[in-house]
Amino acid sequence: MKFLDTTLRDGEQTPGVSLIPENKLRIAQRLDELGVDVIEAGFAAVSEGEMEAVSLIAKQGLRAEVSSAGRGTKGDIDAVIKSGASTMSMIIPTSDLHIECKLRKTREQVLKITEDCVQYAKAHGLVVELLAEDATRSDFAYLTKVFQTAVDAGVDRVTPCDTVGYLTPERTVEFFTKLKESIKVPIGVHCHNDFGMAVANSIAALSVGVEQCHATINGLGERAGNAALEEIVVALRTFYKLDLNIKTELLYSTSQLVSRLTGIHLQPNKAVVGENAFTHESGIHTQGVLANPLTYEPIAPELVGCKRRIASGKHSGSNAIRNDLANMGLKPSEEQFKEIMQRIKELGDKGKSIMDADVLAIAETVMGLSGEKPIWLEELTFVGGNKVTATASVRLKVHRKEVWGSAIGVGPVDAAINAVKAAIAEAEPITLEQYNVKAITGGTDAMVEVVVHLRKGNRTVTAMGVREDIVKASMDAVISGMNVLKTDYNGKAQKP
Repeated sequence: MKFLDTTLRDGEQTPGVSLIPENKLRIAQRLDELGVDVIEAGFAAVSEGEMEAVSLIAKQGLRAEVSSAGRGTKGDIDAVIKSGASTMSMIIPTSDLHIECKLRKTREQVLKITEDCVQYAKAHGLVVELLAEDATRSDFAYLTKVFQTAVDAGVDRVTPCDTVGYLTPERTVEFFTKLKESIKVPIGVHCHNDFGMAVANSIAALSVGVEQCHATINGLGERAGNAALEEIVVALRTFYKLDLNIKTELLYSTSQLVSRLTGIHLQPNKAVVGENAFTHESGIHTQGVLANPLTYEPIAPELVGCKRRIASGKHSGSNAIRNDLANMGLKPSEEQFKEIMQRIKELGDKGKSIMDADVLAIAETVMGLSGEKPIWLEELTFVGGNKVTATASVRLKVHRKEVWGSAIGVGPVDAAINAVKAAIAEAEPITLEQYNVKAITGGTDAMVEVVVHLRKGNRTVTAMGVREDIVKASMDAVISGMNVLKTDYNGKAQKP
């Protein structure tokens, strides 16, 4: 069984997503490391930028096949040849709706196009995969005829596309079982998620012997997206005990990379790789998980390269909050602990999300600790604009020692965060895993809320900053989170 990842083609068709060639290359290299078999790098005929991206990826000598999508036209085939991609995903509509309304052609003309285009692409050395667009709403007899025409012309594999997510698991089994009876080249499955069944339909197709699965990281794609690769992989591994070539421990970091570069943030409750997938707050749940993770975790977080997180909030029980405090090296008395727990729940009852930085601040206040932070932001300078490379410099005090850092970024926020990381890089291997921002008031002077997730080793923390200035709010959040990671009242690894 093979995986074709179409994050860089179908995934990039997500509204608002447009990747520059360099970022496409970064994602392609990670997908290759992850272990996918075919990388659909883009649509070479669409634009100069797409041609550049596909060519750039094709030249890297990746282990995976590099494919470019294209329509059933000589011009698109020539573009794929020019790009250097080894494979073409040739898209030809097969439903009467698409043939008549979009192509304005007849069934016989589409059969001729299929034959001519497959023969032309094969004659020029391409591996050809025929993608039948809107196949699951096509007349089945005609769809089979199109595929057989492609097979006779030398096609390497065929994939019926569930373009508008019209399949159900039951119909998927029936559809692919019947298709495999007549088509003798490898068959793929390509599902969209309009009805929320893309992953289930993909797995159903694989269960009846389909050889290749198309998917995207994070389920990116048009409208409701495509089948999510990470969900399919983990389901096959967990439920069907399949030994896949995918390095599952890279799934979480790959998801984060794609999220950052596309600008499409994951919903917190996204399966397998969402922020809350391995986060527990409820007292009943945290008590069980701390005793035995299997009580409330069907998937071990380590399987996908993630870590379990116990969050504090109004639903938290004493075990969760004690665990949080222990991670910071705090050992309050029983009376102090009751006060800390009460204040956390009061904050939660007021509708506030409890960050790790909040827990630390509450505990330090109740326990009468100094509260002196390891890291202080003394000075921040930044410039940025449409025609100016965003640059930032910072002056920090790290354990009363002054350090400087400067960096560039894709914008002022990115530059400022990079400058902070540069300033403490040697002493603090801290990574920014997630960055989320939203306006919490209206108008041009709106307050913005920035939430960050930072990691140091096996520990992840959350922190928030709220200001009118997004750069300063980001700095507040990042510095607060770093302070939590550097605070250890057991005295372990406090100073660089």
